[in-house]
Amino acid sequence: MADTKAPRKAERNIKRARIEKPLAGKAKVQRQPAKNTSPEHTSSLKDKGKAKEAVQHTTRPQEPSTLPSSFVVVAGSYERLLYGLNGTVTSSESGYEFHLKPIFIFPAHVSCIKAVAVSPNGGKWLATGSADEIVKVWDLGRRKEIGGLMQHQGSITNLQFPSRSHLLSASEDGTLCLFHARDWTVLRTLKGHKGRVNCVAVHPSGKVALSVGADKTLRMWDLMRGKGSASTKLGTEGEVVRWSVTGSSFIVQSQSSIDIFSTACARLLYPLFHSSRIHSVRFCKCVNGGGELLLVAAEDKKVSIYKIPENPEQLPIMIAEMIGHSNRVKAVETLDIALQTSALKNKNMRKTTTIVCTISSDGKVFVYDLAVLPAKLEDKLQLRPVTEYDTKGTRLTCLTIAEAGSSTPMTGKRKHEDEDSEEEEEKKWESQSEAGEEVEEGSEDEDSE
Repeated sequence: MADTKAPRKAERNIKRARIEKPLAGKAKVQRQPAKNTSPEHTSSLKDKGKAKEAVQHTTRPQEPSTLPSSFVVVAGSYERLLYGLNGTVTSSESGYEFHLKPIFIFPAHVSCIKAVAVSPNGGKWLATGSADEIVKVWDLGRRKEIGGLMQHQGSITNLQFPSRSHLLSASEDGTLCLFHARDWTVLRTLKGHKGRVNCVAVHPSGKVALSVGADKTLRMWDLMRGKGSASTKLGTEGEVVRWSVTGSSFIVQSQSSIDIFSTACARLLYPLFHSSRIHSVRFCKCVNGGGELLLVAAEDKKVSIYKIPENPEQLPIMIAEMIGHSNRVKAVETLDIALQTSALKNKNMRKTTTIVCTISSDGKVFVYDLAVLPAKLEDKLQLRPVTEYDTKGTRLTCLTIAEAGSSTPMTGKRKHEDEDSEEEEEKKWESQSEAGEEVEEGSEDEDSE
């Protein structure tokens, strides 16, 4: 048996995506067709098998000491402009003050920008996707373009970093691509959707992902094995899919409705009907009190905050609204940050909080502080932004927020520590992937016997 496994692994088709180096004044882009495919799996989500084990292990929440004290906001636009904002929090006698300062504004693509993502744990890489069918990669710290990944044959619709060593992209060509972030090798091209992929969401464990598309299907992907693991028909076109903070549930949004599912049994817990057309949805933890919140950005110019009850039989209740925008809210993102307490006389003030960032067609970027939301509410509360940035009318389309990394090249001990950390993460991914392949090969051999 050992003699037959070695050649099979050697025959694995791994290739590198074509990388377009940044060139001044370049107008025409060549494209390379995707060749690497993965077999389509059309089983029900209830028969997800090994993938079910993967979603039961979630990542541990960050400790307060490891939370970032500053953050970076990146937003794309119809006008091809990419905005980068540095966010900071300063302490004062009365509390905390939040600030947004632009660090870059430039045209990043030859067509409108539709997706942005920043790698976790330091925010080294920035990925941007556009209607020009290219995923561009940037060194966020040095603010330098690395190149363009031309693997897709359609507009880029979504970008996610499952880890800081891997990038997952989705496109209107019906495929998802998993890239290695060290040399931007294409590890897998995932095929299964018949038509545009609207959204992809990676489980908190980083091992599996969900996607929805124009074919009205929900698909689960095993990222460790690089193949589809389950699929089911939705009956309507899913526009957004999101995991809860713990990964114990997920939602699929379409128009003004949200379906909330249990991960354990893939059962629909309840539908949630919003009063306006929805554009973005995001889960986050409550800052005061336990439980999770569901943030819903919509056409009504607000972000509605729903409290998710602990009892799965109870419906979510709207407890607050984030107001201030004068047009539809296009996207909402959250980030846990640490607060500086050294300059405060009151040492009992909170040390951490969760910030919520929103963008709107009115051209404004808002930041809200969820700590102002009390644990118990008698009446619906309205939250106003703690800081904002005005692009002066730019039609913003997509958003990401991450901890701020260093703006200077790393040298010496810190550089080696960062490289060692990346290598350790890559080895973990490789070992999990190889273990999955061995299990799969073993089951195939048993079937053949």
